[in-house]
Amino acid sequence: MRASYRVNEDAPVLTLQMRVIAIVSEWLARPAEKVGVERAREALAKAAGSPAFIVGKVARLAQIRDDVISGVKVRRYVPHDAEPGVIVFFHGGGFVVGNYETHARPVSALAAATKREVIAVDYRLAPEHPYPAAVDDCVAVTSALSGRVVVAGDSAGGALATVVARRLGEKVAAQVLIYPVTDNVDELPSFETFARGHFLSRDTVRFYRQCYAPDVQRRHEPDCSPLRAGSLKGSAPAYVLLAECDVVHDEGLAYARKLERDGVAVKLVEVPGVLHGFFNMQGLPVATRATREMAAWIVSAFETNRRGQLSGA
Repeated sequence: MRASYRVNEDAPVLTLQMRVIAIVSEWLARPAEKVGVERAREALAKAAGSPAFIVGKVARLAQIRDDVISGVKVRRYVPHDAEPGVIVFFHGGGFVVGNYETHARPVSALAAATKREVIAVDYRLAPEHPYPAAVDDCVAVTSALSGRVVVAGDSAGGALATVVARRLGEKVAAQVLIYPVTDNVDELPSFETFARGHFLSRDTVRFYRQCYAPDVQRRHEPDCSPLRAGSLKGSAPAYVLLAECDVVHDEGLAYARKLERDGVAVKLVEVPGVLHGFFNMQGLPVATRATREMAAWIVSAFETNRRGQLSGA
């Protein structure tokens, strides 16, 4: 299962399409560290729904309904002819912005492509609820489900997925990490390379870190900075999807390499020429293709587990 590849070796550093998106987003949306948390949340909620040719549409499923698990709000995405197995999804947004509504398009697309129910977790956000509130919510929801599950998440949600996978061990059959944030202490080289003009900036990440973990010493804890965990031996197989032109690219890559060094099966996919957040752009072929390939890996992961062990909760 261990493998790595690039989707398009000949892609430019930043595709023209992504360059336009970066320029427009910088022009239209002021960064969170400038406008504050509430306005940043409002801006993301607005951007998540338009324009459709970029973000796509919510996939048609058998059922989309809200629920509560272990006191935490969740949204269930149930596809037609759903097969056994559940994916638990943790949204991105720097632990500060976003919810299951902002990620309805990629999550519904994942449910449709895998033919599995996806449970999106509306974990508590910082700064109102700093670390480890989000971790506690995600662990609580996942541990309450019957059988084994696949965990997935993008950006901050990818960090939460790594923590849940490590904390719950055999409970997690596979982990899907989409440009995960794995180090809230150091700044690896991609922080400088893509500091500005690439959708997510270095200053915004610094702002999110301060909101999420104001106690600097706690940022060294592995539940806050997964890259600082001890041995990951025995962790669930991992699918790691990276955006090449991304301020947090290098920490995602470092985590994939750490998993491999510790003997974990890893499939590493780096998409050249794209920005952080491209998974949410389900109207673009690059995102839909990445989702299909990810879904195929997830289906394979489900199929390698013994029948009846995966959750149907």
